[in-house]
Amino acid sequence: MKVTVVGAGAVGASCAEYIAIKDFASEVVILDIKEGFAEGKAMDLMQTASLNGFDTKITGSTSDYSKTANSDICVITSGIPRKPGMTREELIGINAGIVKMVSASLIEYSPETIIIVVSNPMDTMTYLVHKTTGLPKNKIIGMGGALDSARFKYRLAEALGAPISDVDGMVIGGHSDKGMVPLTRLATRNSIPVSEFISKERLAQVLQDTKVGGATLTGLLGTSAWYAPGAAVSGMVQAIACNTKKIFPCSTLLEGEYGLNDLCIGVPVVLGKNGIESIVEINLSDAEKEHLQESAIGVSKTNALLEL
Repeated sequence: MKVTVVGAGAVGASCAEYIAIKDFASEVVILDIKEGFAEGKAMDLMQTASLNGFDTKITGSTSDYSKTANSDICVITSGIPRKPGMTREELIGINAGIVKMVSASLIEYSPETIIIVVSNPMDTMTYLVHKTTGLPKNKIIGMGGALDSARFKYRLAEALGAPISDVDGMVIGGHSDKGMVPLTRLATRNSIPVSEFISKERLAQVLQDTKVGGATLTGLLGTSAWYAPGAAVSGMVQAIACNTKKIFPCSTLLEGEYGLNDLCIGVPVVLGKNGIESIVEINLSDAEKEHLQESAIGVSKTNALLEL
């Protein structure tokens, strides 16, 4: 199993590290445009192998896509990160050109690969890859919902005073502060609705804290977060590589599902060896449907800024 991560910055390096530590891939290639940067990150990570007990081979390359040949899964993290006060949508002009070039270069050497998109605005970048590569829809996946759901579960556990292993919850919709739809109605603590433990007011605060989770971290760090995004990607890569058929909320191209068409947005999917094995349609309340429709409108407006 060969995995390529494009972008050796904080998110890409964290992603490569988590994949290596889980020890399910034979090789991870890190690629970056900055001379020597990916090579240095790869060497640093390889020097942890004996300490962390993994045998995955990690190599780095400066802009040489031939080194990524025959990758089973490719992760695109490249692009400029968010700065404080910047929305994900404001990144579109710069990052669209980067993602278009990167995805074409990856497919040149790995035409059967599965692509996971991390670059922001993530739903629109996922849509761009669909429109410009010709890959089947099951092989193009946006990461956002997996990360947003992890942040939701963190906030739920915090509010409940419970171990996070007790908590389950999901966020669907667009990967943006306004577009996220945390499904508080369906969130549980060990299969019991969380509404049995905390007030409506506290649950509403959890919802709001989840929606601004990325912006909160950007404000604190001065740039985008990296540990949780890297972990989210590694979980998705593992589900595909190991054919676990695990459900993640991911940005995927919808063609009538949830009443939506011709856009990529976060909904639950089953991940396995073929990428997206199936889209899971859950019964949403009228309010949840309305929020998802509003989110879709926002994503479509951002998509309209693309020069296709």
